[in-house]
Amino acid sequence: MWATAVGVARVRALETERENALFRDPLARAFAAAGGLWPSSPPPADEAARRRRLGVAFSIVIRTKFLDDLLREASASGIRQVVLLGAGMDSRAFRMDWPEGTRLFEVDTAVPLDFKSSVLCQERAVARCERITVPVDLREDWPRALAAAGHDPGAPTVWIAEGLLIYLPEDAVELLLARIGARSAPGSRMGLTLGSRGVIERFGADAAPGSAASLWVSEMPDDPVEWLAGHGWEASSHTLRERAAAYGRPLGTPPQGEERPGGLISAVRR
Repeated sequence: MWATAVGVARVRALETERENALFRDPLARAFAAAGGLWPSSPPPADEAARRRRLGVAFSIVIRTKFLDDLLREASASGIRQVVLLGAGMDSRAFRMDWPEGTRLFEVDTAVPLDFKSSVLCQERAVARCERITVPVDLREDWPRALAAAGHDPGAPTVWIAEGLLIYLPEDAVELLLARIGARSAPGSRMGLTLGSRGVIERFGADAAPGSAASLWVSEMPDDPVEWLAGHGWEASSHTLRERAAAYGRPLGTPPQGEERPGGLISAVRR
């Protein structure tokens, strides 16, 4: 799945080049180039595939901005532990300003972390906080590996699962949330992106084998706020359309009927 992470980096690189970019990710271009996706990537097979790619790219840009803001708010509240689950080519340790004493843990399998390390060395990138990589498969006992890396469950943590849960079956999502909750002190925060209802049918039904959309298996529950309350989190749900408009990047298409709760989630541990 690390190739998908390189595709996300390409989207972030393109956004970085915009004059009115919602964020700047100076390392994204290097990740995309090292993965063979810069300056261009294989063109979509048809017009429908092109529209799907644009839709996915738009969602990546909006969710990146949403989670950047969530992390800044968490830091401002005094949280000094950050855990990126399925970190991929995330470069927030390098591109964001962090308060002194911040420890950022990147949890992912060894292959993407090794690839990332080679690019970071090539770019001579310097992290702006204490960055700790945790090479472990999220299907394994990652809490034990995270603890061994120095994570303190007694102190509040901000957890980020960006573009991750859609690839996990429902039982794995439930287990992941239970494990996060077990290591979250009161006041911890969490940022999630969930696949909206119907997204697999719209994007994944005729997706090319091996593409990101072909691997999607999990959509958000009908009421994500109630669902997360059952896991001990006080959550807020936001739609892509709502956040895009707030960021001055409104969707050009009208809503299709009544919009359901959105898949951009911020939550606080009580």
